[in-house]
Amino acid sequence: MPLKKAGQPLVVTTYEFPVKPEKTTVKQFLYNKSTGQILGRTSKNWGQLLLFYTIFYALLAAMFAICMQGLLATLNTEYPKWQLEDSIIGTNPGLGYRPMPATVDQAPVVHYAAANKTEVKEWVGRINEFLEPYKDHKLLPGGGKNQVICDFQKPPSPNTVCAVDVSKMGPCNAEEGYSYNKSAPCIFVKLNRIYGWVPEYYDDINDLPESMPSDLVEYIKSIPEQERKQVWVSCNGIAAADIEAIGPIQYYPQRGLPSFYYPFTNTQGYLSPLIAVHFARPAVKTSINVECRVWAKNVIYRGGQRDRQGSINFILLID
Repeated sequence: MPLKKAGQPLVVTTYEFPVKPEKTTVKQFLYNKSTGQILGRTSKNWGQLLLFYTIFYALLAAMFAICMQGLLATLNTEYPKWQLEDSIIGTNPGLGYRPMPATVDQAPVVHYAAANKTEVKEWVGRINEFLEPYKDHKLLPGGGKNQVICDFQKPPSPNTVCAVDVSKMGPCNAEEGYSYNKSAPCIFVKLNRIYGWVPEYYDDINDLPESMPSDLVEYIKSIPEQERKQVWVSCNGIAAADIEAIGPIQYYPQRGLPSFYYPFTNTQGYLSPLIAVHFARPAVKTSINVECRVWAKNVIYRGGQRDRQGSINFILLID
């Protein structure tokens, strides 16, 4: 240690040992009388914090509103911006059917006991719910006042749509319970809507695909030429055992979806045309694998369990 030299002032160093902070109680944390702090902050601190977050979230809300207005300015409520080939949906409409199982995670099986009134009522109720807009036009936008009766010689005029008459579905009607209690159920099939899509019809009897079922070929040949512009639908069993068990099949009001329902242009009151497929005498206590498919030149068909297109597949099982 160096010695202090003569005449050099004496420096004395003092040390202050840290004092252990006083414990803060919950009551003091909520409000400290000595410092005036509330929840550890003074009123001034709280005011500054509140002002900062008010400005911050106001700017966020303004930016969000500007972005939403920019997005909505590019949208149109009457027609989609991206259509047909430019859209995600594309140009290949899918085929849908009703009734379906109660939940989407259930297998596509129409399974019930014809003698069980509760089960029959459940399936009939699902069809009634689906057909409600077809029967009660008050449920449609505009009350369905622009619906007109169409045929091949009388297509709809601008701002009108063709009505779908579900009273012409033969035994597939609500009064007869869609024949579910007779072990002869009806399935309603329809094409999914694609804005602006126009079918290319198999209307030339000399240009029908070889894979088309013979009964459908005979049906097309039997109707007048002017009524052949339709999207045809056929249903049958998938395997040989299914074909044998499925029995006779009837279609109402016809085997196709007429041309005067297309294209879909989002006109108020429009309803997709339907075909009621009546399985007149299917085998009971037998699991029947059924496939229904669409026949149009611009509808791609693909069967199988994965990536199915232009068709539906379900199991019919009547106890």
